[in-house]
Amino acid sequence: MKKLIASLLPTALRKRIDPEWSPRVTVAVVRLSGPIGMAMPLRGGIDFASAVGPIEGAFETRGAKAVALVINSPGGSPVQSSLIYKRIRALAKEKELPVYAFAEDVAASGGYMLACAADEIYADESSIIGSIGVVSSGFGFTGLIEKLGVERRVHTAGESKAMLDPFKPENPEDVARLEALQQEVHENFKALVRKARGGRLVDPTEGLFTGEFWAGQAALDRGLIDGLGDIRSVMRAKYGENVRLKVVGGRKPFWRRGFGLSGRAGGAGLSEPVGLGVGLAQGFLAAIEARSLWRRFGL
Repeated sequence: MKKLIASLLPTALRKRIDPEWSPRVTVAVVRLSGPIGMAMPLRGGIDFASAVGPIEGAFETRGAKAVALVINSPGGSPVQSSLIYKRIRALAKEKELPVYAFAEDVAASGGYMLACAADEIYADESSIIGSIGVVSSGFGFTGLIEKLGVERRVHTAGESKAMLDPFKPENPEDVARLEALQQEVHENFKALVRKARGGRLVDPTEGLFTGEFWAGQAALDRGLIDGLGDIRSVMRAKYGENVRLKVVGGRKPFWRRGFGLSGRAGGAGLSEPVGLGVGLAQGFLAAIEARSLWRRFGL
């Protein structure tokens, strides 16, 4: 009864009636789950356009004392990862709010870049962390089209326009260009991790940047994360037992998003009118691609 009466009184009087009372702290929570890149109808994923709303909403949450990112991503587009990272850091500085990241199954490659937007990173003992590298993969179909008796015809203006065409034999010069591009992107990634983690990295040289990944404890030993724990336990330890975790935003199931003329989820309709059928076909291909990303980490 004493606590009930205290809850109806102004803050100044509550403490006098119930000395154990403390204000309830709100932490805004944003979930970032899936491969990073263009969102598709059948592939749940993360891109800047879909993530920026919930992220900005979290930082605008009334009374929030912190923002927590719950991340479950095998990576994907380095550009989309960087855009989201930069927006989180800009808002954290503008609103003067601490940011905490919590890895679930995996925060690897671009997913780890998202985690680096936080002031502190936590993970489960079995979370997969790291994969700080750049990868490009594909298939070559030259032998297949020869067997089928298909003649490949490509006409370009610009000698590199058809670079890495999967229906043509691989050109060493094209591969060298790709590797140079990957190296540049990799250097940007390494610089971001060094800046975000600073002196917490045990080996800030090349040892952490080979593309290797580790489970929670090994990642902690290397300074890639700050501790082991889940969002509820860590936030309670920092802000008290009465901390309120308020989830902001959330992705709708694909059947509730609608389709525009482009076949993209959300009805943007800004590209060619390819229709629902093609949109679904693109979604299936994207789902296969997403599955391959998860499989890299045994998931």
